[in-house]
Amino acid sequence: MNDAIELVIFDCDGVLLDSERLAVRVDAVVLAALGWELTTEEIVHRFVGRSHRSMVEQIEAHLGRRLPDGWEDEFQHLYDEAFANELAPVDGIVEALDRITLPTCVASSSSHPRLRTTLGSTGLLPRFEGRIFSASEVAHGKPAPDLFLHAAARMGVAPSRCIVVEDSRHGVAAARAAGMRALGYAGGLTPAEWLQGPDTVVFDDMSHLPTLLGQVPAH
Repeated sequence: MNDAIELVIFDCDGVLLDSERLAVRVDAVVLAALGWELTTEEIVHRFVGRSHRSMVEQIEAHLGRRLPDGWEDEFQHLYDEAFANELAPVDGIVEALDRITLPTCVASSSSHPRLRTTLGSTGLLPRFEGRIFSASEVAHGKPAPDLFLHAAARMGVAPSRCIVVEDSRHGVAAARAAGMRALGYAGGLTPAEWLQGPDTVVFDDMSHLPTLLGQVPAH
């Protein structure tokens, strides 16, 4: 049975916004200051696509201690400065969105305040206003299916008729767990082989996205 696509669910960071490279660069500095030296590839593999809560849990497990309340405060300016000076939409996404006629929404591991700030500063917020869902709304973030199932339910579309556009291995795993097809964007930090798997088409050029949506294979 070929379930026609009725909803495109976009991840935000790395799919709509070219933010992952900025965040990972700062993450490396922050983690080193906390006592955990990781390479860019290790950070991408462990953290990209997952919630802030999940990242903190992993840091605490590695360090063997809880981080004190407000520990992020001394580092927040590093993220703020990088995003204020360098954040932009992913290359080709604005033109792709202009060509996509299917209903869309955003389902991101980021918090609502951060999504409003980042999507707002890049001019993308009006395109998704009222259709933005955060991992803070569900019990379990990616790679669990909760967030995508929540977004589909709120949008009134069956999971089998949704397709997810993701750039992380945790994101495509969440889409599969939700019973959704996925388009894995490998034009950022995540290697294409980390995105490959069942019900997933991997691509590396956002200008191809509208055409790919019209060629989604049967579920």
